[in-house]
Amino acid sequence: MAKAKTQFICQNCGAVHNRWAGKCDGCGEWNTIVEEDPMGGIGSGPGKVPKKGRAVALTALSGEIEEAPRIPTGMGELDRATGGGFVRGSAVLIGGDPGIGKSTLLMQAAAALSRKGHRVIYVSGEEAVAQVRLRAQRLHAADTDVLLAAETNVEDILATISEGKRPDLVIIDSIQTLWSDTADSAPGTVTQVRTGVQAMIRFAKQTGATMVLVGHVTKDGQIAGPRVVEHMVDAVLYFEGDRGHHYRILRTVKNRFGPTDEIGVFEMSDKGLREVANPSELFLGERNEKSPGAAVFAGMEGTRPILVEVQALVAQTSLGTPRRAVVGWDSSRLAMILAVLEAHCGVRLGQHDVYLNIAGGYRISEPAADIAIVSALVSSLAGIALPADCVYFGEVSLSGAVRPVAHTAQRLKEAEKLGFSSAVLPASSVDLPKGASGRWNEVGSLPDLVARIAGSKLKAGQEIDGD
Repeated sequence: MAKAKTQFICQNCGAVHNRWAGKCDGCGEWNTIVEEDPMGGIGSGPGKVPKKGRAVALTALSGEIEEAPRIPTGMGELDRATGGGFVRGSAVLIGGDPGIGKSTLLMQAAAALSRKGHRVIYVSGEEAVAQVRLRAQRLHAADTDVLLAAETNVEDILATISEGKRPDLVIIDSIQTLWSDTADSAPGTVTQVRTGVQAMIRFAKQTGATMVLVGHVTKDGQIAGPRVVEHMVDAVLYFEGDRGHHYRILRTVKNRFGPTDEIGVFEMSDKGLREVANPSELFLGERNEKSPGAAVFAGMEGTRPILVEVQALVAQTSLGTPRRAVVGWDSSRLAMILAVLEAHCGVRLGQHDVYLNIAGGYRISEPAADIAIVSALVSSLAGIALPADCVYFGEVSLSGAVRPVAHTAQRLKEAEKLGFSSAVLPASSVDLPKGASGRWNEVGSLPDLVARIAGSKLKAGQEIDGD
């Protein structure tokens, strides 16, 4: 019989090595590589001979489709991010920075479901029951029937939640504190996290209970532990925000039962998280309409249009290499925009520092913000304030052309609702609202946009060099 091949796995990042080494090549940590038998666990005996499998029934793709039953929490922003509520029998992983509000959000959701008559169990591995009760009192959730437990052993947790009536929702805070008797390693290691998550998901699938797992994040903002955990669960949500601002965003990055581009917006207060039904008003609340270098971008987050202010500052540099500071946008895309401006519009920024900021700590990921970024940069360089009642959106190509983007009608509708009467958008947009074409300024190329913004400071063929 062939000898079972062993693997050496880093307990910090999950990287697999063929032999033991003092330092992991994947994460650079020392003394984290442990020998693991793929047929068993760490320190297990010889691998067992697999038994003969049994044939399973095969079905056709055609047939009736049953919609997954959901448990709506009543919190509109949370239900939006999850696609309408928690799906029964699913496993949801929520990650976020320490102190961002993960436990607060889940306590409010647990209280809301408990008030509707659902059986909710909250298992805390980081806090005592008294600490959880203090948070519940602050959030006005102490009058609910949420059941609490402070335990970290996987077997004890499964035995506890299996007793009595099946729970509708089980919250595990957090998976890094779980440990199992079947794995011979410290809590928080790759093996323990993987073993604990497997056990919790197995319970959810067998009983139909919804399992919500809280995960720690690394300094890079990714959920700590092996990436296989994100593949095992049904949905992955990131709770993010800036400590300097009160708002929090619940962003969906994976969802087997709903959209993956929806967000929920909350505002943190001393009494917990408050839902923000209109995020555009939040991100435009402190806008200075007469300041150069500010443009309003009409963006989309899933099916929700959001208006956010883009701020740019172009200043003469005193350094040999000008600075490029970006907050809330892709720095490499800013470099591309600056190159296109210089190559096709004659806008020279090689002797200027460029600072770009998305107001409110919001982060933009879609390329439709290119037009707003260009408008803010040219406005700051020329010292001309943009119209206060205008929004901007459109993608810029390397050739200097302005490309159309999706959901034009939704963006314009949101702008109208907030009092914006005009917009700068791509000329080839196909889903413009009927009967209102005279209110939209369509641009087909970047030089046209720069000339329109600079106005009297630009003449045909003249270059903007900041002088």
